[in-house]
Amino acid sequence: MAKVELTPLRPWEDLFPGSERFAKPDFRDLSKWNNRVVSNLLYYQTNYMVMAVIVFLIVGFMNPIGMITGAVVVVAVFLGSVWAGENKAVIKNFKKNNPTLFVFFVMIASYLLMSLFGGVMVLLLGIKLPLILIFAHASLRLRNMKNKLENKMESAGLKKSPMGILLEALGQQEENLSKIQDFLESKLKE
Repeated sequence: MAKVELTPLRPWEDLFPGSERFAKPDFRDLSKWNNRVVSNLLYYQTNYMVMAVIVFLIVGFMNPIGMITGAVVVVAVFLGSVWAGENKAVIKNFKKNNPTLFVFFVMIASYLLMSLFGGVMVLLLGIKLPLILIFAHASLRLRNMKNKLENKMESAGLKKSPMGILLEALGQQEENLSKIQDFLESKLKE
């Protein structure tokens, strides 16, 4: 198994190359859209992490108590959902069959718990705003060949990254080796 390592920080020109490398996703083909999002999350993970930390710190300085409460609740719900997804057969099957819906339910559960403790707006600004920005970029940014190749290496287990581990825990990496072989064979034939 490969050791876990961060991907390099991608240059600004690669992250925002111009309008020709952005397109709205095909909402009728959810698997293709999901594949684009997962690929971009893996490829730009270090850039996304830096952006999330900057937004988190700005909001955290504005309301530190609300931010700490929000972070504790979200981490607890996430860890509880991962534990339940691994140890409870019903939840494990649901997570495997409906990975996007599983993530949606985790987000709803964290929101409901946050509303009990107060500080929902701090949570939305500090934690969800970076997630929305990241999701928007990952949904709109078209992938390039380098992006696709690096993601295939991650799927095959040749590389491991923090985002890959997180996506795997959420059930978002369902790609098998036969798909990887088909992709590599098609690229070799070109």
